[in-house]
Amino acid sequence: MKALTNKEEEIMEFFWQHGSMFVKDIQKLFDEPKPHINTISTMIRILEEKGFAGHESLGKTYRYHALISKDEYRKKTLKGVISKYFNNCYLDVVSSFITKEDVSIEELKSLIDQVEQAHIK
Repeated sequence: MKALTNKEEEIMEFFWQHGSMFVKDIQKLFDEPKPHINTISTMIRILEEKGFAGHESLGKTYRYHALISKDEYRKKTLKGVISKYFNNCYLDVVSSFITKEDVSIEELKSLIDQVEQAHIK
């Protein structure tokens, strides 16, 4: 999966929260100073090239939408991080959280319960 820039992620977040939109609608969602319409159109074209967004033609204009759900994006991004920084070792990921973060025994027990429940299904 190709990486997204912060602005591309912001546009994808707009799609995930609001559904299909026209460029002018997307522009309204940005904080000031708002990017120019042409800039937003370019970013959306890049999202389409990367396979994250699509469009439908409505006369002379396009309505854009997400092609990937936020959950799919989150899972693929996490897999990429685990592959790149933890050599695909999930144990190393969990160990990193245990040693570097303040993870309680209760949270670890909850995680073990979740793993056990996932394997029962």
